Amino acid sequence: MDDLRKIAPRNFDSLLQRIREAARLTRVREAARSEMDRTFWVSRDFVLRAGSLCDLGADAFFLEYEEILKLLDGLDEVTAQIPARKEAYKRFSSLPQYPTLIVGRFDPVSWAADPNRRTDIYDARQQIKAQFMNQIKGLPGSAGQAEGRVRIVHSPEAGAQLLRGEILVTVTTNVGWTPLFPRLAAVVTDVGAPLSHAAIVARELGIPAVVDYFNATSVLKTGDRVRVDGGPGSVEVIERTG
Repeated sequence: MDDLRKIAPRNFDSLLQRIREAARLTRVREAARSEMDRTFWVSRDFVLRAGSLCDLGADAFFLEYEEILKLLDGLDEVTAQIPARKEAYKRFSSLPQYPTLIVGRFDPVSWAADPNRRTDIYDARQQIKAQFMNQIKGLPGSAGQAEGRVRIVHSPEAGAQLLRGEILVTVTTNVGWTPLFPRLAAVVTDVGAPLSHAAIVARELGIPAVVDYFNATSVLKTGDRVRVDGGPGSVEVIERTG
């Protein structure tokens, strides 16, 4: 704060007010997240208890709330649909991560079957200009520079592919990715912000990170050699694979 007062004495009071407001909003956001966690905790316990009472076990998660209430009242209209719902869940869960931006009608099955599919943008009407689709914009996630080979990984379960010193490029990360970070030289994500999981964990470990790169998983390929600079949020391609 002393440095800020010296650098911008005339604007210090207004900047301080904005900083305090940002801090307040951050606390409000975290409080909302905590409430959501508690809500889902209660909901999960309710479904598990209902599943136990109705001899469904975890299959009760394939029922809607109103359907569970009717079942608890002795009215079974939906349990015969559970196998089909489980099959649909299994089918859609096996699909790749959807594009960051989807415009128009989207068929995930046909999109996943396309070997040339894009993971940044899907435009059913082909109205988005190529110049926009190839635009790259990254945000600083964690300061520092690193150079290494890119490894595109779409899930933490596939993390065994990552070699020590490689640069993880993925759509986004969550707590399940955390054990992979110590072996990384840097991390780049399509989606994120300075307070996203990737940025926070990278800063804790001193790993450069660039987030909100938008189409990193499409522009970059596994094996590309890049230089990541987390300060300005830039990624420079040094050598293309193939």
